Amino acid sequence: MQAWKTYQEQHKERFLQELLALLRIPSVSARSEHKEDMVACANAVQQRLLEAGADKAVIYPTAGHPVVYAEKMTDPSLPTVLVYGHYDVQPPDPLELWHSGPFDPVIKDGKIYARGACDDKGQFYMHVKALETMVQTNTLCTNIKFILEGEEEVGSPNLATFVKEHKELLKADVILISDTAMLSLEHPSIDIGVRGLSYIEVEVTGPNRDLHSGVYGGAVANPITMLARMIAACHDENNHITIPGFYDDVVEATPEERKLMAAAPFDGEEYRADLGVPTLWGEKGYTTNERTGIRPTFEVNGIWGGYTGEGAKTVLPSKAYAKISTRLVPNQSAANITEKLIQYFQSMAPEGVVVKATEHHGGEPYMTPIDSKGYRAAAAAIRDTFGKDPIPVRGGGSIPICALFEQELGIKIVFLGFGLDSDNLHSPNEKYDLLNFYKGIETIPYFHQHFAGMKE
Repeated sequence: MQAWKTYQEQHKERFLQELLALLRIPSVSARSEHKEDMVACANAVQQRLLEAGADKAVIYPTAGHPVVYAEKMTDPSLPTVLVYGHYDVQPPDPLELWHSGPFDPVIKDGKIYARGACDDKGQFYMHVKALETMVQTNTLCTNIKFILEGEEEVGSPNLATFVKEHKELLKADVILISDTAMLSLEHPSIDIGVRGLSYIEVEVTGPNRDLHSGVYGGAVANPITMLARMIAACHDENNHITIPGFYDDVVEATPEERKLMAAAPFDGEEYRADLGVPTLWGEKGYTTNERTGIRPTFEVNGIWGGYTGEGAKTVLPSKAYAKISTRLVPNQSAANITEKLIQYFQSMAPEGVVVKATEHHGGEPYMTPIDSKGYRAAAAAIRDTFGKDPIPVRGGGSIPICALFEQELGIKIVFLGFGLDSDNLHSPNEKYDLLNFYKGIETIPYFHQHFAGMKE
């Protein structure tokens, strides 16, 4: 048995308790009332990194929430691995759907239930504990740097500036990210890409005030009705997105890639039943896995207006709103798609209302070459711990900073995620399997070992 596996087994309960302590900090980056919690979480992360054996760990302020940087420099002649993660989490709403407090972690049926359990505290903390393991067992064969931000869940608005201003600090040979999922422990996989993102908000204004729906209904355009019509028009009868030029730059997956995706284990009936829906839905001509990996999408993330409180109020609202996101694939551009979205909603404004569309944030899609040294090292590490080759898949989510990392630092990214698609990311009752958490800590040292020993 590898020395680090013995050490991990001896300290696994402490590793878990440390993670639970991090999960109790409500580090919600999207809400100003959690500003102090963000600082507290950054401080806690800094302390854990130092305890794990980092030579230094520094908190860098930004125009928003701070970045935590740490490093363990073993030998300048050894390769350097830069680990990226984020300590901020999504808002926990709706709170009434949680079975336990979102920031009061509970372990049930071998799973940790808490906001951030998988996305991304549980996953980046695997790397912190892997560092400790390698330092304590004298098996660290690379240099390791960490960049842990507090704004990923709001689009990383200040990380680009930080990266551009600290290129020398972040210099490395590969970037390792565990903010993705695998198919299962029985069928381990590695994401070879993530989708990009374009996020906008649409505001529709009708009359200059809320109106009595009996007195004015039928005479004045209802902003909610008009907004619903515009949104409905964004898909055709084949669930194809109708926004002009939306698909212009899409790189179609090759027949070989589609065949590889089809080989991945997938039970459509189990998938449907788990979600509690009568049938699955999506773009005609593509399977479910293709729709969530190699195809772009258009989704309404929130829609509101008028009276939404308890009981009834017969009102014709003055305004209606929607938050809308699209997931993008190579070679779509977030800036280009955002411009098309805004133009589309403004151009199709019905008579009687005024439409305003504004950008929230976005990010570019990213692909990892499967012949790269980093991917080969990750695949070998999975093989060591799982006893089988990983299945390369495309992830449906987005990590906005990926393309900028490669552009500014000139190095490739490798995704080594241990979450599951069923972990309720961004939803109530987010969870993370203890087995996945521990398996990640076990696998990461193998990655460093293989990366250090592999040729380009």
